[in-house]
Amino acid sequence: MNSKLQADSAGRHDPAQLAGARLSSVEPLRVVVIGASAGGLEALEKLFAGLSPELGAAFIVIQHLSPDYKSMMQGLLARHTRMPVIQVEDDMPIAANQVYLIPPGAVMSFQRGRLRLTPKSASGLVLPIDVFLQSLASQNGRNAIAVILSGTGSDGSLGAVAIHEAGGLVLVQDPDEAKFDGMPRSVIDTGLVDHVLPVDVIPVRLSACLRLPPVASGQGVDRPLFDESASAPHPEAAFAGILHLLLQLGGIDFDEYKTGTVLRRIERRMAARQVTSIQAYFDLLNQDRAEAMTLRHELLISVTSFFRDPDAYQALASQVVDPLVANVEPGRCIRVWCAGVSTGEEAYSVAMLFLEAFDRAECWPSLKIFATDIEQGNIEIAAAGSYPESIAADVSSERLQRFFHHHADRFVVRSELRKCLVFAQHNLLVDPPFTKMDLVVCRNALIYLRNGAQDKVLRRLQYALGPKGCLFLGSSESLGELQRDFLPLSARHKIWQLLRPSGALLDLRRSAASPHPVSIPGTQALHSQRLRRIGHSVVDHGYAALLKGFGPPPAVLVNATHELIHAYGEVGPFLQIRDGQATLDIMRILAAPLVPVAAALLFKSAREGSSITSDAVRLQEGGEEGAAKGMVRLSALPAGEFDRQQYTLLVFERVNPSERPDARLSLDVGSETTERLTALEHELAATRESLVATIEELESTNEELESANEELQATNEEMMASNEELQSSNEELQSVNEELNTLNAEYEKKIDILNRINADLDNLTKVVATSTIFVDEDLTLVRFSPEAAKIFRLRDTDLGRSIEDLNHQLDYPELFNDLRATLVSGQMLSKDVPGPAGRYFMVRMQPYNIALTLHRGVVLGLVEVTELYQSLGRLQQVIDALDEQSRCSTATVSS
Repeated sequence: MNSKLQADSAGRHDPAQLAGARLSSVEPLRVVVIGASAGGLEALEKLFAGLSPELGAAFIVIQHLSPDYKSMMQGLLARHTRMPVIQVEDDMPIAANQVYLIPPGAVMSFQRGRLRLTPKSASGLVLPIDVFLQSLASQNGRNAIAVILSGTGSDGSLGAVAIHEAGGLVLVQDPDEAKFDGMPRSVIDTGLVDHVLPVDVIPVRLSACLRLPPVASGQGVDRPLFDESASAPHPEAAFAGILHLLLQLGGIDFDEYKTGTVLRRIERRMAARQVTSIQAYFDLLNQDRAEAMTLRHELLISVTSFFRDPDAYQALASQVVDPLVANVEPGRCIRVWCAGVSTGEEAYSVAMLFLEAFDRAECWPSLKIFATDIEQGNIEIAAAGSYPESIAADVSSERLQRFFHHHADRFVVRSELRKCLVFAQHNLLVDPPFTKMDLVVCRNALIYLRNGAQDKVLRRLQYALGPKGCLFLGSSESLGELQRDFLPLSARHKIWQLLRPSGALLDLRRSAASPHPVSIPGTQALHSQRLRRIGHSVVDHGYAALLKGFGPPPAVLVNATHELIHAYGEVGPFLQIRDGQATLDIMRILAAPLVPVAAALLFKSAREGSSITSDAVRLQEGGEEGAAKGMVRLSALPAGEFDRQQYTLLVFERVNPSERPDARLSLDVGSETTERLTALEHELAATRESLVATIEELESTNEELESANEELQATNEEMMASNEELQSSNEELQSVNEELNTLNAEYEKKIDILNRINADLDNLTKVVATSTIFVDEDLTLVRFSPEAAKIFRLRDTDLGRSIEDLNHQLDYPELFNDLRATLVSGQMLSKDVPGPAGRYFMVRMQPYNIALTLHRGVVLGLVEVTELYQSLGRLQQVIDALDEQSRCSTATVSS
């Protein structure tokens, strides 16, 4: 591990770190960033009207302003606050108790305590609130407070995530009272908001937060954890209690996390809840389970984004994804494990790289990406695949168009991308890893863990890789001792290829309690726990036996496994602490000359159930300074049985060298030792034979378990994949159903329109009272009017028949030829033809085309002109009569 990680985790929970350091003489400036958009003017006025002008923080207001807009905000806000309101200029320093306004047409960032301006881009999505919050978080995030007010869109979401990750606070206006709730709801959807409040309440909470001293740069823990009062409990005890409570609630052992990381998150929640000591916050957690779950969520640090560190993803695509796709065997599935994916952005980013590589290689093998996270809520968000519009800042427009579809104000993952991923809950420190992976991605998760936990996770990731599999870590993470097992493909971007699998067996045991006590002395803590378990009865028995046999000499009470339970009198001269791990085994803490004697005494006393005394033993003659000297006689007295366990009292009695031994049963240590060694040798031989047999059985069982585990893992993966496919199919069916419903509604509307048109057309033909016939390009009867039925002798059953098969009463043998000619020429044809009983009809043929199709037809209209012909006949008779009279008159004159 790198030196930074080693320094951070040298001890488990250093009391000095827990106590915290004094504030530096120069306190950093608190910065309050207020983001607002549409409808934010009224909220800004209420906010500043409720703020004191002497809170000691700089207030920066960022709005969405058009470059051509002349802002009047400076004058409007000046009416509601006594703080100076200043419009920002480039490279302007900030000071406390002043309000700074972003100018129109500019994007602002925070750099070393100064405000820098750059022109707003004319093209592309610009999110000024996100830009400023992200720049502020990278430099002074712990002393930053983000306030998001009314506005449209999703600006502020990514910035709020950055502020939260850096340890700052995030306050949001209640969406129900905001004029436009787009921005507040988008930030709330991140799940990283500290308070959602009405705008009238925000100044009160903001003032309370600002009155707490800021966090000095480099300070390990804020001053609420440090209480100098004599009556205050040790902060490390409360800290240990918080970790135990979180373990009980969520099953996550945060003792594996770095102390500094955990403390910063606790301090952040203390500031949000306005708690002044860690003991008070521990009491709050015991009373408020919702706050405990909030702290748990804070400690998990669910912060991510699409293509985080773009250069690293570009290196991954060129050095891992493209070669993997190019060399994949036909019919083989590419397997990827993305661990600690939070809300899924990282997993979708990797999936996009593979799908793009498939297109470049013009081959589309099967791809299965297992995306896991410890938090079930994150998995549900990732599986939904719905993200705010602000992801446009991280995802190119080409990728947005291909892999997402825009719905309302969010981008939703398309099924092509979604079906490649399987999301599941998984704890890297506890749950078994996946196997036979071509690529394992675990970025920015190890940096929060201690050295031991990091090594454990790295070995699991190594175990998950198949031959020549690749590992992709975060920019601040390394392989540590596993470096020799990997080939670096890109040391800069933390991409390695597996050279050899792990030679050690994978430890799949769940984490036990920490071997490093949390500040409270381990012996005393364990002693107290055991006393509570066995009660005071055994102690009383020990006292009774001691008083009965010897009076008040020093003694210790041990159990059947020779663990120290209780000490009577001054036993310090007979005990010696050795190097190594702390233990309560009496054989490890007795002075060296007393160990073999005590072992023999305890063994014989337990076997025979009687009191036994040793010969005098010389203790530390000429030993270390301060150690006891002289002769000591040891006695073992049975102290009775309690809770199905036998207890023995080991007594230390000083003797004079000239004193004669009494009549009590004495122990010959030499003979007893020989007898004990013989028995132990027989037991050791039997144990060795049993161990060999057990090892053989375990090896056989282990092979069977490994085989069964692989089969179960494969079955589980197949079931998860099938479940995801079923979910994807269900989503597709729901989408198709929605489309069908929409299409059905459209068709119903069109049918209504068509029925109305048909009714209008029928009524029109009745009103006009003309004979009309509609035929298609094959001269098939399509429609006719009631008047035409009389001439062509038509009935409803004739619809669909060729008009050539029907009889008509017209003296018009060229009728069918003229209809075909009209279809071919596309020109209207009109002529008069005789009908039955001396009637005449004007026949008009008009071709027509059906819109959006290649079908054509002809409308045949017949207008009766009999009266016209009769009038013409009478007129002709008149003309003929006139001509006859004219001829007669001419003849008379001539004669």
